[in-house]
Amino acid sequence: MKKGYILAYDLGTTGNKATLYDSTGRLLASSFQSYVTNYPRVNWAEQDPLDWWKAVCISTEDLLKKARISNKDVTCVSFSGQMMGCLPLDKQGNPLRNSIIWADQRGTEQANRIRETVGEDEVYTITGHRISPTYSAAKIMWLRDNEPEIFKKVYKFVQAKDYIIYRLTGRFVTDYSDASGMNLFDLQKKEWSSRMLKATRIRLEILPELHTSVDVVGGVTREISEEVFLRPDTPVVMGGGDGPCAAVGAGVVREGSSYNYLGSSSWIALASAKPVYDPEKRTFNFSHLDPGMFMPTGTMQTAGGAYQWLKDNLCRAETQAAREAKINPYEIMDLKAESVEPGAQDLLFLPYLMGERSPYWNPDAKGAFIGLTLTHKKEHLIRSVLEGIAFNLKIILDAFEEQGARIEEVRVIGGGARGRLLRQIMADVYGRKILCPLLLEEATSLGAAIAGGIGTGIFEDFRIAEKLVKIVKVHSPRSSAQRRYEKLYPIFKNAYKALVPIYEQIASLK
Repeated sequence: MKKGYILAYDLGTTGNKATLYDSTGRLLASSFQSYVTNYPRVNWAEQDPLDWWKAVCISTEDLLKKARISNKDVTCVSFSGQMMGCLPLDKQGNPLRNSIIWADQRGTEQANRIRETVGEDEVYTITGHRISPTYSAAKIMWLRDNEPEIFKKVYKFVQAKDYIIYRLTGRFVTDYSDASGMNLFDLQKKEWSSRMLKATRIRLEILPELHTSVDVVGGVTREISEEVFLRPDTPVVMGGGDGPCAAVGAGVVREGSSYNYLGSSSWIALASAKPVYDPEKRTFNFSHLDPGMFMPTGTMQTAGGAYQWLKDNLCRAETQAAREAKINPYEIMDLKAESVEPGAQDLLFLPYLMGERSPYWNPDAKGAFIGLTLTHKKEHLIRSVLEGIAFNLKIILDAFEEQGARIEEVRVIGGGARGRLLRQIMADVYGRKILCPLLLEEATSLGAAIAGGIGTGIFEDFRIAEKLVKIVKVHSPRSSAQRRYEKLYPIFKNAYKALVPIYEQIASLK
């Protein structure tokens, strides 16, 4: 293993985090620079790609100052980025408009056209995904239908990290993992799908060149080096989409390993030698950063978002007490929840506060407390929210297992994984060990850094992730709690099914 410093950029939804790692995987310094999201209309979400570039430049300068190293000591740069976007560039690489980002759903009509032309089953088989307006294909079609003057000038459509790579190297490229979130990529052949391109009438020429996540796609050009505070010819490694980068940064690089991201939303993803196709399409598949692997995934809408809703609306006293004590309000909420027995005295919470993706894909689903009685107190409500999150995620785990996936233990990352109580509830509900790494919120950038290290010879292959990711806490299932949750789990699932007609009636009132 040769030595060196790796600079990883994580272009997220709220900003760019630049991080510096050494060849042992140690985080040396980080710098975050925020940018804004614009919401021009309902279900529209856009960002200015020039804001991404400014954030990269500012965070690079700040990072090198914090780490007290020269840019001459940076072995390479690599990337993680938000996925499923749509940024049109002209031949000179200039943005033709703001980027339509992953959260945008304006392409509903275009997604329906794909459904009519190809059909849900064939798209799922080819791309590994359902048809959805959140993917890039429908967004590109929308741009063609609604902004034809801009579309005429398009040379390439790229994702967030790809735009920064173009600014650094002058090359229009993307990687398999980002391509796999576009509804245009043949997941198993690892090429743009001729069937999907024909069905969407999107020309191959306007899509970027495909690469693995460890390819060195160029060097920082002399013309741009001063602006971005990097030395000329610094190797630029492709990197990948944020979810697949997080898998590597969590050490999920071997068949049977899995991770659970816990943030405002939550997802469970696996490392698998082949895609996992669910007959009910509850889950979907991305390309893993390792080109020989896939990343089956299931995503729920509101995990930490549900706990935050509880804090903001029902736990104001706890929030005030935490402010006075200068601690995190979730610590007080967790202590209250811990004071009641597993099962929250038979109180169930359905965490569908923004509809639901996996496992139900029902935008009309709603949240609910079920089983409330006069004996329930606030601490029961708090615990039931945490348990409802874990129950819903277990349905995703079960969907994978039903298709033959092996899941031995689950690693947790993200800000929500800081909660010790939630980690223990997950162990008890899942019936598996929960492993907590040292780096919870930097897993995504660590994955990008590992890709950079492999691309420049610092690391041999992706198995290095298992050595670099340090597990600091392990939660094992407790038999008494596990038995309790095994009784409540089927009731939780039945509660959703029973409420589906009610959700439909509420939706009809709009």
